[in-house]
Amino acid sequence: MAPSKNGSIVIVGAGVFGLSTALELKQRGYNDITVLDRYTPPAVDGSSVDISRIIRIDYADPVYCKMAREAYQGWTTEYKQQYFESGFALLSETPRNDWIEKSKATVLANGGTVEVLKDATQLLQSYPNIQAKLSGMNGYLNRIGGWADAAGSIQKLASRCSVEGISIISGPRGTVVSLRKEGSRVVGVNLLSGGSLLASQVIVSTGAWTNRLLDVAHAASSSGQPVGFIQLTEEEARSLDNTPVMINMSSGVFVFPPSPGSNILKLARHGYGYANEVTVISDGTTRTISSPKFESSNAQTGYLPEDADRDLRAGLRQFFPKFADRPWMNRRLCWYTDTPKGDFIIDHHPTLQGLFVATGGAGHGFKFLPILGKYIADCFEDKAPQELREKWRLAPSEGDSAGYSMKGDGSRAGPPLRELTRVEKAKL
Repeated sequence: MAPSKNGSIVIVGAGVFGLSTALELKQRGYNDITVLDRYTPPAVDGSSVDISRIIRIDYADPVYCKMAREAYQGWTTEYKQQYFESGFALLSETPRNDWIEKSKATVLANGGTVEVLKDATQLLQSYPNIQAKLSGMNGYLNRIGGWADAAGSIQKLASRCSVEGISIISGPRGTVVSLRKEGSRVVGVNLLSGGSLLASQVIVSTGAWTNRLLDVAHAASSSGQPVGFIQLTEEEARSLDNTPVMINMSSGVFVFPPSPGSNILKLARHGYGYANEVTVISDGTTRTISSPKFESSNAQTGYLPEDADRDLRAGLRQFFPKFADRPWMNRRLCWYTDTPKGDFIIDHHPTLQGLFVATGGAGHGFKFLPILGKYIADCFEDKAPQELREKWRLAPSEGDSAGYSMKGDGSRAGPPLRELTRVEKAKL
């Protein structure tokens, strides 16, 4: 039964999934939409925020490659003030990297072009300001791609939602502690403030916090990925002008050009990350899950595990050796919502009526911001092609979630997933 456009819709989560869904549904004629979150967007510890995110069309999977090309049109038009086309270089320390080869083939099959780098030092011909130690590396360069101001993009998206008449509530009245149910139907949400908000439809777009509200441990889990920031002077930043986003697909470390204005240099790792195991109680059941903190900001302390700091520092020495010993101005764990194959989860809940789930960004969801809401709304209205519905289906659990692998689409690198120790958890 199609959702009523006059019924109330509550969307939990004001990241890229939640806000893009809200805007698209409003534009399709849904009249009563409320978005709830712990923090006002751009949320300080969300995976959709801070100074930059990679924008690329490079995918081994043709579905996401096609979607990324569509999103690119939005980045170069509606979000052109937030987008910086620096180029994107995928590099490897091994003679052959399977994911790079598959991505290259998919890009070419979808009408794109790449510049093969049998020797990565060829990059210096186009980008003479690169400081990186490129000898012994190979890969390819795609000039279509770069990065976006993540927080600025989310701010613009949230502003568009407000202008359309969508309510965005944060703080205790926007913090959802549980789903409100009547039998097998979700009828609203319970709030930290002590009240509740009823709705005809609830959409859960809570990213790395999803398992706190809903047991989907068989389909998604959370991992913290290390991120570091270094303050440069104006002169130092200018010395890195006209350099591309680069990723070492052997280590997972990726880097951005300095951000204009702030002159901040950022690097991070696209890897398997760190699990933060916590115990939650929902519907009378006690579960152990991996999740970021819920009660306070996960970006506040600036803590990284020692091995994460060491690996980021190694990446800094490789890509920006001139600044290898520069102290961090800030560090944090960015919380991914991992899924088995890196696919999104966009589906009506298989057993709970009135509940729709849109999550599972898997470290790559942000780049689809200009068009993601359209795809989510199509699934919400049961209009999406069957191929996509199956790809993003929330399947019922088939047993012990400990047996499920969340390694993603094969693009990650670096050490395996590691559980944080008790001492490390205390420092988060």
